[in-house]
Amino acid sequence: MKKYIILIASLFCLSSCQDDFMDRYPQTSVAPEEFFKTEQDLELYVNGLLSMPGRGSFLGDQSSDNMATTAAVEIKNIMTGSPSSQTITGGWDWGRLRNINYFLDNYEKAETSDEVTAHYVGLARYYRAYFYVDMVQRYSDVPWYDKTMNPGDEELYKARDPREMVMANVIEDLQYAADHVRESVPEGTPDLYAVKAFFARVALYEGTYRKYHSELGLEASADSFLQMAVEQASDIMEANMFSIYTTGNPERDYGSLFNSTNLVGNPEVILNNAYDVNKDRSSDNNTGIFGDYEQSPSRDLVLSYLMKDGSRYTDMDGHLEMTFVEEFQNRDPRLSQTVVYPGWVREPDTTPYIQSLNKNFTGYHQLKGYKNTVDNIDVASVDFAVYRYAEVLLTLAEAKAELNTLSQSDIDMTINVLRARAGMPDMIMAEANANPDQFLASKYPQVSGANQGVVLEVRRERRIEMAMEGYRYDDLMRWNAGKLLEAIPQGMYFPGLGKYDMTGDGIEDLILISKDSDIPVGEDKEQNSLGVDLIYYKAGTIDDNVGVFLENGENGGMMVTETKARNFEEPKYYYRPVPIQQVTLNPNLTQIFGWD
Repeated sequence: MKKYIILIASLFCLSSCQDDFMDRYPQTSVAPEEFFKTEQDLELYVNGLLSMPGRGSFLGDQSSDNMATTAAVEIKNIMTGSPSSQTITGGWDWGRLRNINYFLDNYEKAETSDEVTAHYVGLARYYRAYFYVDMVQRYSDVPWYDKTMNPGDEELYKARDPREMVMANVIEDLQYAADHVRESVPEGTPDLYAVKAFFARVALYEGTYRKYHSELGLEASADSFLQMAVEQASDIMEANMFSIYTTGNPERDYGSLFNSTNLVGNPEVILNNAYDVNKDRSSDNNTGIFGDYEQSPSRDLVLSYLMKDGSRYTDMDGHLEMTFVEEFQNRDPRLSQTVVYPGWVREPDTTPYIQSLNKNFTGYHQLKGYKNTVDNIDVASVDFAVYRYAEVLLTLAEAKAELNTLSQSDIDMTINVLRARAGMPDMIMAEANANPDQFLASKYPQVSGANQGVVLEVRRERRIEMAMEGYRYDDLMRWNAGKLLEAIPQGMYFPGLGKYDMTGDGIEDLILISKDSDIPVGEDKEQNSLGVDLIYYKAGTIDDNVGVFLENGENGGMMVTETKARNFEEPKYYYRPVPIQQVTLNPNLTQIFGWD
């Protein structure tokens, strides 16, 4: 066994072994004929390829309109800077593809049954599809390599292959995987339904991307991808292997999916990424969630949630002037399971938590993905559902809505199942189409036609159900909605200086004072009726030396996070340039969509 471990370590070090713009295979590695002999060899190699999808993360929405952050997010830097192929240098990394293709070039040397071989080949092709989907999402046209490249190979210097050709190969890989990967696999590794869930995700992405991005000239092929999404999602649903997790408690069931240290056996989870610091599994995606540092939900996200009776919050008079306590009253219960709500108690405290309103942030705190405990191991060991059944239902509903084949029975099997878990009323297709939500219509002006209302509501449901799981940015990109990222995230509303109840008990907890005042100390601080010192903040504009930035300074408004103007240049910023050093090495790699 030791020789196999050494070999796998040698094989997979290649992603860090760079030779100009393509990775060189380690010259000291064991020859393939000495390794690819048995099923165990195939399993060891493919297990070494295991990589959970990178989009999924409770910190993954920082690039989207769901979150405010001062972090160095790429898209924000692009919108506020002078981006070029000289400044955007990451992403053009082919090491992982070489790992995958090396396996696909050598697996036939193993003496195994056809079924065994096909299973591991299917997994390898699933990983190759995943790699290329990432590359296409970033660059659109990219070179397609389906064999191991070595230094000096002429193909290393070829031009970018068209997106249409690359995605056809991706679908071919996914179809092979869907036809051959087993249903029964070791826990934490992809099975047939994980492959199909990814297949459905990819098909929905590419179908809607082609539909809404005329610069590609691929609109005519959009429906074929949307139909694939329907077929793959339907296969999963008809297998009756999964269901929406619920115990009948709408006030906690949704949120419990995202603060669990053990999702094994959960009926909604198709593929689980189990975090466990005791097993040396990375917990980076689960720490740093709570609080105001670099992770602050936007008010635009809060506005998107419906009322508990199914009516629209944004249809209410004065909804933009509602304070923190007011805006959480009688809302979709998923809001209070995603964002810290008035009256929430943080362990080990016994009194309600009071939001920190530090400057540059929105005042809202993320709850989704946070385990409320003082156990440092547990708080860093929350599992993440890489694919969950809820996404499959949303995929089916959206794909059918875009194909104009959606029916009320489809909605009842998908959207309304998710709403039922949250204790929300059903979506009625006829009502949605008769009265499209103008709040959403203004965000997505390309959505039109008889199904406008229901398409908008499906998009709302997807945003709410999957908030902070790392998919919102991709959704905005495929919907051609990058312009929404120009809006600087805003936060809570305060009508002006004065005292405010932040816990919902009617007792004031904090006070906003003038920028010219001094914050008192010790016994000079004012207390509330419980005998507790009020929390003091100076309030003003973002240019003032204060703790809380408001739109209108001391005259109130929504909290302001920054002021630097953002410009999303279309269609250019839906893509990234090939790094200049790669173009220098291979002049056939020309830039597209206005990049230089």
